[in-house]
Amino acid sequence: MDCKTFILLYKALVRPHLEYANSVWSPYRKSDIEQVEKVQKRATKFVVSLRNLPYKERLMRLNLHTLKYRRLRGDMTEVIKIIHHKYDNTVAPSLFHNSKSVIRGNKFKLQNQTFNYNFRKYFFTARIVNIWNTLPNHVVDVLSVDLFKLRLDKFWAVQYIMFDWTADLTGTGNSRVYYTDIEARCACIRSSTLLIAEHRINANLQ
Repeated sequence: MDCKTFILLYKALVRPHLEYANSVWSPYRKSDIEQVEKVQKRATKFVVSLRNLPYKERLMRLNLHTLKYRRLRGDMTEVIKIIHHKYDNTVAPSLFHNSKSVIRGNKFKLQNQTFNYNFRKYFFTARIVNIWNTLPNHVVDVLSVDLFKLRLDKFWAVQYIMFDWTADLTGTGNSRVYYTDIEARCACIRSSTLLIAEHRINANLQ
């Protein structure tokens, strides 16, 4: 199977099942995260020309992100929808605005809470707070969800978690990172693609 055919089939028939309602069931144990990731890891081997490459490099060649990264991205997308009232307020989860802290982060910063049990600690409204609060205003203060996704991907473009499921988010986003040659090329291509897409969305909004 060639890359183009695989991408079309995988994105249409497989990945939607792996990501359905993932804000609800998102795993936090390493063993569970690995089990979910193995599905994509095995699927990418259907591309014959990439079969013998490491999983990380297969993702780069296919321009696919780890499922772990996409769950984090999905969480942030749900937060932006809730904050900008894309959902009915009577059924959407309650997110508490932190009006006291305005030094860092964004103007939609959320209030952090303390929990004693993992069951509550990794619940959606608890696990998203620290990550959301690190996003700058130019990422979260947008007119559309599509534009938010583009700016978030651009802000996180240097994060190893994009192609390495064992990694975690580090720092606050787009900072200096030393790449291998292939990683540098992929980052350059992603940045150019995202910039073009952002211009198109802005043109449609005007």
